[in-house]
Amino acid sequence: MFKKILVLAPHTDDGEFGCGGFMARLVEQGAEVCYAAFSSAEKSLPPGVHPDTLKNELNDAMDSLGIANKNRFIYDYSVRDFPEHRQALLEDMVALKDRIEPDLVLMPCFNDTHQDHLTIAQEGFRAFKDRTILGYEIPWNNKTFNTESFVLLEEKHIQAKVWALKRYRSQLDRFYANEEFIRALAKTRGTQIGAAFAEAFEVIRWVIR
Repeated sequence: MFKKILVLAPHTDDGEFGCGGFMARLVEQGAEVCYAAFSSAEKSLPPGVHPDTLKNELNDAMDSLGIANKNRFIYDYSVRDFPEHRQALLEDMVALKDRIEPDLVLMPCFNDTHQDHLTIAQEGFRAFKDRTILGYEIPWNNKTFNTESFVLLEEKHIQAKVWALKRYRSQLDRFYANEEFIRALAKTRGTQIGAAFAEAFEVIRWVIR
Protein backbone atom coordinates (compact mmCIF):
# COMPACT_ATOMS: atom_id res chain seq x y z
CA MET A 1 0.00 0.00 0.00
CA PHE A 2 2.86 2.36 0.82
CA LYS A 3 6.05 2.45 -1.23
CA LYS A 4 8.00 5.35 0.30
CA ILE A 5 7.86 5.93 4.02
CA LEU A 6 9.48 8.66 6.08
CA VAL A 7 9.90 8.23 9.83
CA LEU A 8 10.35 11.48 11.76
CA ALA A 9 12.21 10.85 15.02
CA PRO A 10 12.79 13.82 17.34
CA HIS A 11 15.72 11.96 18.91
CA THR A 12 17.74 9.04 17.66
CA ASP A 13 15.72 6.09 19.02
CA ASP A 14 12.18 7.49 19.10
CA GLY A 15 11.21 6.02 15.74
CA GLU A 16 12.24 2.51 16.75
CA PHE A 17 10.24 2.74 19.97
CA GLY A 18 7.19 4.14 18.21
CA CYS A 19 7.11 2.08 15.02
CA GLY A 20 10.10 -0.27 14.90
CA GLY A 21 7.91 -3.29 14.21
CA PHE A 22 6.10 -1.53 11.36
CA MET A 23 9.46 -0.42 9.95
CA ALA A 24 10.66 -4.04 9.97
CA ARG A 25 7.48 -5.18 8.21
CA LEU A 26 7.72 -2.44 5.58
CA VAL A 27 11.35 -3.28 4.78
CA GLU A 28 10.39 -6.96 4.53
CA GLN A 29 7.66 -6.05 2.05
CA GLY A 30 10.10 -4.16 -0.16
CA ALA A 31 9.09 -0.61 0.72
CA GLU A 32 11.68 2.15 0.86
CA VAL A 33 11.94 3.37 4.44
CA CYS A 34 13.70 6.64 5.25
CA TYR A 35 14.57 7.77 8.76
CA ALA A 36 15.18 11.33 9.93
CA ALA A 37 16.45 11.92 13.47
CA PHE A 38 16.58 15.59 14.42
CA SER A 39 18.83 15.28 17.47
CA SER A 40 21.41 12.83 18.73
CA ALA A 41 20.72 14.16 22.24
CA GLU A 42 24.34 14.73 23.17
CA LYS A 43 23.31 16.67 26.29
CA SER A 44 21.50 13.58 27.58
CA LEU A 45 24.52 11.27 27.39
CA PRO A 46 26.27 10.26 30.62
CA PRO A 47 29.50 12.13 31.48
CA GLY A 48 32.54 10.87 29.62
CA VAL A 49 30.57 9.25 26.79
CA HIS A 50 31.68 10.23 23.28
CA PRO A 51 29.28 12.81 21.76
CA ASP A 52 28.80 10.70 18.62
CA THR A 53 27.65 7.67 20.62
CA LEU A 54 23.96 7.93 19.74
CA LYS A 55 24.68 8.63 16.08
CA ASN A 56 26.76 5.47 15.93
CA GLU A 57 24.10 3.50 17.77
CA LEU A 58 21.44 4.79 15.39
CA ASN A 59 23.45 3.56 12.42
CA ASP A 60 23.80 0.17 14.09
CA ALA A 61 20.03 0.08 14.61
CA MET A 62 19.37 1.06 10.99
CA ASP A 63 21.75 -1.67 9.83
CA SER A 64 19.80 -4.11 11.97
CA LEU A 65 16.50 -3.07 10.39
CA GLY A 66 17.90 -3.07 6.86
CA ILE A 67 17.50 0.65 6.16
CA ALA A 68 19.96 1.90 3.54
CA ASN A 69 22.64 4.45 4.39
CA LYS A 70 21.30 6.86 1.77
CA ASN A 71 17.94 6.87 3.56
CA ARG A 72 19.28 8.00 6.94
CA PHE A 73 19.23 11.68 7.88
CA ILE A 74 20.67 12.91 11.19
CA TYR A 75 20.39 16.54 12.25
CA ASP A 76 22.09 18.34 15.12
CA TYR A 77 19.31 20.23 16.89
CA SER A 78 19.90 20.55 20.61
CA VAL A 79 17.70 18.31 22.74
CA ARG A 80 14.82 20.07 24.54
CA ASP A 81 15.31 23.24 22.45
CA PHE A 82 13.17 22.37 19.40
CA PRO A 83 10.47 25.01 20.04
CA GLU A 84 13.10 27.68 19.49
CA HIS A 85 13.90 26.31 16.02
CA ARG A 86 10.47 25.73 14.49
CA GLN A 87 11.13 27.44 11.18
CA ALA A 88 14.45 25.71 10.61
CA LEU A 89 12.88 22.34 11.44
CA LEU A 90 10.01 23.04 9.05
CA GLU A 91 12.43 23.96 6.27
CA ASP A 92 14.40 20.75 6.83
CA MET A 93 11.19 18.74 6.62
CA VAL A 94 10.09 20.46 3.43
CA ALA A 95 13.50 19.67 1.94
CA LEU A 96 13.03 16.02 2.95
CA LYS A 97 9.58 16.01 1.37
CA ASP A 98 10.97 17.31 -1.93
CA ARG A 99 13.85 14.82 -1.85
CA ILE A 100 11.96 11.69 -0.77
CA GLU A 101 8.35 12.33 -1.86
CA PRO A 102 6.95 9.96 0.79
CA ASP A 103 3.43 8.60 0.60
CA LEU A 104 3.38 7.81 4.33
CA VAL A 105 4.87 9.80 7.21
CA LEU A 106 5.22 8.34 10.71
CA MET A 107 5.78 10.83 13.52
CA PRO A 108 4.91 11.51 17.20
CA CYS A 109 1.27 12.17 18.00
CA PHE A 110 -0.13 15.55 19.03
CA ASN A 111 -0.62 14.40 22.65
CA ASP A 112 3.09 13.84 23.27
CA THR A 113 4.11 16.04 26.19
CA HIS A 114 7.83 16.23 25.36
CA GLN A 115 8.46 19.64 23.84
CA ASP A 116 10.73 18.28 21.10
CA HIS A 117 8.26 15.55 20.14
CA LEU A 118 5.33 17.95 20.04
CA THR A 119 7.28 20.40 17.89
CA ILE A 120 8.11 17.66 15.38
CA ALA A 121 4.45 16.66 15.28
CA GLN A 122 3.23 20.22 14.74
CA GLU A 123 5.80 21.18 12.13
CA GLY A 124 5.57 17.72 10.56
CA PHE A 125 1.87 18.27 9.94
CA ARG A 126 2.59 21.62 8.32
CA ALA A 127 5.21 20.09 6.04
CA PHE A 128 3.34 16.90 5.10
CA LYS A 129 -0.35 17.85 5.37
CA ASP A 130 -1.01 16.55 1.86
CA ARG A 131 0.30 13.06 2.71
CA THR A 132 -0.97 10.23 4.87
CA ILE A 133 0.36 10.78 8.41
CA LEU A 134 0.18 8.37 11.34
CA GLY A 135 1.16 9.36 14.86
CA TYR A 136 3.11 6.72 16.76
CA GLU A 137 2.90 5.85 20.43
CA ILE A 138 5.46 6.87 23.08
CA PRO A 139 3.59 5.76 26.24
CA TRP A 140 5.81 7.45 28.81
CA ASN A 141 5.25 10.83 27.12
CA ASN A 142 1.66 10.56 25.92
CA LYS A 143 -1.04 12.35 27.90
CA THR A 144 -3.59 10.31 25.94
CA PHE A 145 -3.34 8.12 22.85
CA ASN A 146 -6.13 7.25 20.43
CA THR A 147 -5.68 3.75 19.04
CA GLU A 148 -7.30 4.48 15.68
CA SER A 149 -5.12 2.40 13.36
CA PHE A 150 -3.33 -0.89 13.89
CA VAL A 151 -0.52 -2.64 12.06
CA LEU A 152 -0.50 -6.41 12.53
CA LEU A 153 2.94 -7.75 13.34
CA GLU A 154 4.52 -11.17 13.62
CA GLU A 155 7.08 -12.46 16.09
CA LYS A 156 9.88 -11.72 13.62
CA HIS A 157 8.88 -8.05 13.45
CA ILE A 158 8.83 -7.68 17.24
CA GLN A 159 12.19 -9.42 17.47
CA ALA A 160 13.59 -7.04 14.85
CA LYS A 161 12.33 -4.10 16.92
CA VAL A 162 13.92 -5.52 20.07
CA TRP A 163 17.25 -6.12 18.30
CA ALA A 164 17.27 -2.59 16.88
CA LEU A 165 16.63 -1.00 20.28
CA LYS A 166 19.32 -3.11 21.90
CA ARG A 167 21.80 -1.37 19.60
CA TYR A 168 21.31 1.74 21.75
CA ARG A 169 23.62 0.38 24.41
CA SER A 170 24.03 3.80 26.07
CA GLN A 171 20.28 3.94 26.74
CA LEU A 172 19.58 0.49 28.15
CA ASP A 173 19.34 1.76 31.73
CA ARG A 174 16.04 3.52 31.02
CA PHE A 175 13.13 1.72 32.72
CA TYR A 176 11.21 1.22 29.45
CA ALA A 177 14.19 0.20 27.29
CA ASN A 178 13.76 -3.53 27.70
CA GLU A 179 12.31 -6.46 25.81
CA GLU A 180 9.65 -7.19 28.42
CA PHE A 181 8.03 -3.78 28.01
CA ILE A 182 8.28 -3.79 24.21
CA ARG A 183 6.62 -7.20 23.97
CA ALA A 184 3.95 -6.36 26.54
CA LEU A 185 2.86 -3.25 24.62
CA ALA A 186 2.83 -5.15 21.31
CA LYS A 187 0.71 -7.91 22.90
CA THR A 188 -1.67 -5.35 24.38
CA ARG A 189 -2.19 -3.66 21.02
CA GLY A 190 -2.54 -7.04 19.34
CA THR A 191 -5.15 -8.12 21.87
CA GLN A 192 -7.29 -5.11 20.95
CA ILE A 193 -7.71 -6.50 17.45
CA GLY A 194 -7.53 -10.22 18.15
CA ALA A 195 -3.95 -10.68 16.98
CA ALA A 196 -0.72 -11.81 18.59
CA PHE A 197 1.14 -8.53 18.12
CA ALA A 198 0.46 -5.06 16.74
CA GLU A 199 1.54 -1.45 16.88
CA ALA A 200 -1.11 1.24 17.22
CA PHE A 201 -1.21 4.67 15.60
CA GLU A 202 -3.32 7.80 15.63
CA VAL A 203 -4.64 8.78 12.22
CA ILE A 204 -3.50 12.37 11.78
CA ARG A 205 -4.26 12.53 8.07
CA TRP A 206 -5.41 9.87 5.61
CA VAL A 207 -5.03 10.68 1.92
CA ILE A 208 -6.51 8.30 -0.65
CA ARG A 209 -4.99 8.76 -4.09
